[in-house]
Amino acid sequence: MTRVLIVDDEALVRAGLRMILSAADDLEVVAEAEDGADAIDAVRAHRPDVVLMDIRMPRLDGLRATQQVLELDPAPRVVVLTTFDLDDYVFRALEAGASGFLLKDTPPRDLVRAVQVVAAGEAMLSPTVTRRLIGHFSDSGSSSRQRTALDRLGALTAREREVLVAVARGLSNAEVGRELFMSEATVKAHVSRLLTKLDATNRVQVAIVAHDAGLV
Repeated sequence: MTRVLIVDDEALVRAGLRMILSAADDLEVVAEAEDGADAIDAVRAHRPDVVLMDIRMPRLDGLRATQQVLELDPAPRVVVLTTFDLDDYVFRALEAGASGFLLKDTPPRDLVRAVQVVAAGEAMLSPTVTRRLIGHFSDSGSSSRQRTALDRLGALTAREREVLVAVARGLSNAEVGRELFMSEATVKAHVSRLLTKLDATNRVQVAIVAHDAGLV
């Protein structure tokens, strides 16, 4: 059973999300919070596996709340919620370590699937979104970022680089396995090593490193 915390300053949104998620047999909404500051206490008290975090909140916004939540031990996975498609807050939250983002008008089935995917350790980003995401960082990139990224890739094996490129393209573990003729378990092991070697929190940050280095 995946434990979920909902953080949003609108009671109606929280109620809708709770209703959708509670309908899934493997998801349990353990708490709600109406502000980022309350979210920190709620994570400590209820130990959720996944936090659905609104970005724009009055006292402590979702960006700062995400940063603080991910500093906790153990830290849950965070999915940011927004009404704005890929706005700057979302980029900053992903760079801070959030595992993905969802628009608030996401269909119920997709919302449930997103929480399940993130709980399983993958990022909630489609290939299309990944391309747009890394394109954003390309627009704000620099030669120093490329040099730093290339230095970080120095410890990778040839096979790990292949997996890195596939992950950076937004492929899931199963899709990477089919493309590179590996079992899903082997792909998962490679991804774990990539996270460690690149000092990355999640697949999103791995994708950013790959793009900065010019691999995708």
